[in-house]
Amino acid sequence: MPCLYVYNKIDQISMEEVDRLARKPNSVVISCGMKLNLDYLLELLWEYLALTCIYTKKRGQRPDFTDAIILRKGASVEHVCHRIHRSLASQFKYALVWGTSTKYSPQRVGLTHTMEHEDVIQIVKK
Repeated sequence: MPCLYVYNKIDQISMEEVDRLARKPNSVVISCGMKLNLDYLLELLWEYLALTCIYTKKRGQRPDFTDAIILRKGASVEHVCHRIHRSLASQFKYALVWGTSTKYSPQRVGLTHTMEHEDVIQIVKK
C-alpha cells in the first residue's frame, strides 16, 4: 500500500525546515493558503495510486475532455467498455484509439489493447 506524507503550512516555517521535510522519502511539502506545490501533489497522487485517465469520443465529434474515465494503470479496452456499460464488451466490434498507446493515430484495436494515460477512445459496436 503506497504512503505519501503531505506537510501543509510550509509558509509558516523556516526554509531549512522545509528543505529537511522535502528531502524525506515519500514526502511532499505544500501550502494550501499560498497554493504552493499543489500541482506537484496532484501529480504524485496520480502516480502513487496508479491511475490513468481515458477520454471518450463519439463518431463524427470531438473528444469529450470534460468527462474522463478513471481506471487503474494497465487497463484494457475491455475495462473501458465495462466502465461505460456492462453489456458494451459483448457488443464490441473494434475501437479507434488516439494517444501514446498506439503507433498510429487513430489505430484500430481490440479488447485486449492496453490503454495509457490521456488516450482517447471511440468504440464501434456490432
